[in-house]
Amino acid sequence: MLLQLNNIFKWVQQGGQRVFLLKDLNLKVEEGEFISIMGPSGSGKSTLLNVIGMLDGFDEGEYHFLDESVHTLKEKHRSELYKQYIGFVFQAYHLIDELTVYENLEMPLLYKKINGSERKAMVADMLDRFNIVGKKDLFPTQLSGGQQQLVGVARALITKPKLILADEPTGNLNSQQGEDIMELFKELNNEGVTIIQVTHSEKNAKYGSRIIHLLDGRKIEG
Repeated sequence: MLLQLNNIFKWVQQGGQRVFLLKDLNLKVEEGEFISIMGPSGSGKSTLLNVIGMLDGFDEGEYHFLDESVHTLKEKHRSELYKQYIGFVFQAYHLIDELTVYENLEMPLLYKKINGSERKAMVADMLDRFNIVGKKDLFPTQLSGGQQQLVGVARALITKPKLILADEPTGNLNSQQGEDIMELFKELNNEGVTIIQVTHSEKNAKYGSRIIHLLDGRKIEG
């Protein structure tokens, strides 16, 4: 079992009322699964992804990741767990504007204290895989939206994470680039990487081995 969420509740206070973002949510994910999460805007998809990715806390419930009880961990330990095992592909790229493409890709490897020559080889491999060798010295603002998205995906994959969380991973790509990214995810999944993606696209959702539908913070099927 890679991860398990038990009776997760997350809410915000608005005008003295609790507004639920996630409501009594249960989810088990085995290693090697490819899961697509679907649902209308505001249904809690990104919140769920952020909770799984340990970027967001929750108010009630339990979260077990590998053999760790995430809900009892201190933030530093949680962040180490996240950096070690999870790659996140955001819709808004989250690249660091002050760093070149090369440096953005290298950043997660520095966190993992990987040595210089190995870092060089891993970055070169990613630049090659995504056909962005010619862009390595550019800054994110000099790239098109599609190129920034490709760099974001490459950065998430560079540390060979156990789990990839993707929030609308093809949202800013043309259809060919989008298809390439989905095929790459499929390839990684075949190699044993677990993938959980949030998507509006029926076509992309079908890449998953299981589709989970959310509505108003609750899981309605899957």
